[in-house]
Amino acid sequence: MSQKVLLSSKEIHIILHRLACQLIENHLDFKNTVLIGIQPRGKYLADRLCRVLREEYHVKDIQLGYLDITFYRDDFRRGDKPLEANKTQIDFLVEDKKVVFIDDVLYTGRSIRAALTAIQSFGRPAEIELLALIDRRFSRHLPIQPDYRGRQVDAINEEKVKVMWKENEGEDVIYLVSN
Repeated sequence: MSQKVLLSSKEIHIILHRLACQLIENHLDFKNTVLIGIQPRGKYLADRLCRVLREEYHVKDIQLGYLDITFYRDDFRRGDKPLEANKTQIDFLVEDKKVVFIDDVLYTGRSIRAALTAIQSFGRPAEIELLALIDRRFSRHLPIQPDYRGRQVDAINEEKVKVMWKENEGEDVIYLVSN
């Protein structure tokens, strides 16, 4: 097994700031916008982006939630081991709001399809956008594309993208792992 660094800590920092600026450009004061981190891995990116928006760009009123899609996935019964659900934490309505889904890696698109179904329990959004840190563009099973992307990666199917966050794994780094 070998792993190659796709993005260093410094590159991740730069991309987070670029993504934050793109969000500000499209959503200004975020009065009508909510950010939703897709559990489990999108939570870290959503938290980090929210922190950058608040601390670096002084955006005051950001509504941030986390959405668990475990039982909305079309493949959730296919595994051998029982699934452990994550926690959905959305304490606001999404009715008529602009929703930005945030996930670390866009791969097949199935997680996003599940999120589109799951979010309906919280109201009907006016619009939904997708922000992905890594876009594995040649791996899509569904016609889903990100509105905001950190980096596009042309990984072949056996290769995996491994995103590591300081808060969870002790360092900010993204690897391309091949067997």
